[in-house]
Amino acid sequence: MSWHPQYRSSKFRHVYGKAASKDKCYDCVPITRNVHDNYFCAVNPSFIAVVTECMSGGAFLVIPIKQTGKLDPHYPKVCGHKGSVLDIKWNPFNDFVIASCSEDATVKIWDIPNQLLKRSITTPKKELLGHARRVGLIEWHPTADNILFSSGYDYKVMIWNLDVKDTVLSNPVKILDTHKDVVLSMSFNTDGSLLATACRDRKIRVIDPRAGTVLQEGSYKSHRVNKVLFLGNMKMLLSTGTSCWNNRQIALWDQNDLSVPLLEEDLDGSSGLLFPIYDSDTHMLYVVGKGDGNIRYYEISPEKPYLNYLMEYRSHLPQKGIGIMPKRGLDVAACEIFRFYKLIPTKSLIEPISMIVPRRSESYQEDIYPLTAAAQPALTAQEWLNGINKEPLLVSLRPGSEAVTSLPQFPEPEPFMEATDLSQQQGGGERMPLEDKQKPKEIKDGRKRLKAEEKLPKNQQMCLSNGFDIFECPPPKTENELLRMFYRQQEEIHRLRELINQRDVQIKQLELELRNLCTDTGNY
Repeated sequence: MSWHPQYRSSKFRHVYGKAASKDKCYDCVPITRNVHDNYFCAVNPSFIAVVTECMSGGAFLVIPIKQTGKLDPHYPKVCGHKGSVLDIKWNPFNDFVIASCSEDATVKIWDIPNQLLKRSITTPKKELLGHARRVGLIEWHPTADNILFSSGYDYKVMIWNLDVKDTVLSNPVKILDTHKDVVLSMSFNTDGSLLATACRDRKIRVIDPRAGTVLQEGSYKSHRVNKVLFLGNMKMLLSTGTSCWNNRQIALWDQNDLSVPLLEEDLDGSSGLLFPIYDSDTHMLYVVGKGDGNIRYYEISPEKPYLNYLMEYRSHLPQKGIGIMPKRGLDVAACEIFRFYKLIPTKSLIEPISMIVPRRSESYQEDIYPLTAAAQPALTAQEWLNGINKEPLLVSLRPGSEAVTSLPQFPEPEPFMEATDLSQQQGGGERMPLEDKQKPKEIKDGRKRLKAEEKLPKNQQMCLSNGFDIFECPPPKTENELLRMFYRQQEEIHRLRELINQRDVQIKQLELELRNLCTDTGNY
């Protein structure tokens, strides 16, 4: 019986890692030697923050992203903790706000000035006092503004609302007291309605953070979990850990059934921790090994075999931690789909590593850059605490594009809509985004607007587009003018395609609303 290899086509099959040249690295950076299992680095398009060594207390550096090369040994620090800093995270909706947690059992929020730091920052914007022991993890909510989660060695996960004027907060809005040991990892699903945690008691839990209830709990005897990660909207979890033979291992789980993993795969016999990083836009999984220089990357599919190995970036320089640049900070002209910032304490170096899709064309590659999460919140803190869920706002990475919503935005639902949503959650039915539960009045208003647009003269609807008049524009006389007109027409075609897609989404929404109304009528 002959064996036939299975070939699968993928646009990311030839992705390769490219380390930055020496002049584009950050040199002479005193990287922390703390043995805590965290990234120790946070990046956004404006700054790179890294936990550093400090004579007393804890501190971290905030360096402008474009200030590469050797760092001044007297460069100012952000120092205000009395113990070592264990984790730092940038606010996803504000590039000038960063949170830090420490062994001194506090969480601090810092304002970073727009200009270059001239002296150390010692006074935080806010201080969160609630944990009894050191705080090891912090996570910002992915869609709600000013909601922060913190996890400490007191086995508690606390939810903080930073939309208050007080500078010192001692009462979190919610305490999740469902763990019996230290929480090693936290991860949100796409809209932030669920929280997955990995605990030192070897259990993975899926928690409803607002209700404080454990929806799923599971462990597997041959998999000792360290880190856990939601895989976007695939309704799957990925965990990294060790097998019963102490091999480094990754496991894939169904988020609705944690009794047995869908897939287990041993990687190697090294002892360092594995950091899983998932890109929901490209469905690529990156596995970064602590203490070695390798970055493995895979493509995730919703069906078997689930995990498709692509390639491995190799380096002889071991990494202690890693930073990840948000998608809006990537170089789309170079077909860069991901960027890591590798912490190399042996050389006091931070080395950027770009993951690149090889393409010959120099134009914008729309197929590898789908709409991605924007730097704007979809909800206020109070709306999320009241039980509302929304998908993140989306933005195109095409230069000059503006943020758009993943679904058309409608006025906020009234109290009876919230009650309907809660009843569906209690009934155990499939949860739908609140944007899908549009009120009949809003549907009528939308139809009226569409009819009003249809009544407009055709020339008023179609003449102006992207700032120029298609019909009254004089015909091109030179080759340059002809090229200019051609590119404008290409942009117009792209804009019209996006309009058609948005109309399709509106149609689907109306269909969902009609189905919901029919279901509600049938129930009553």
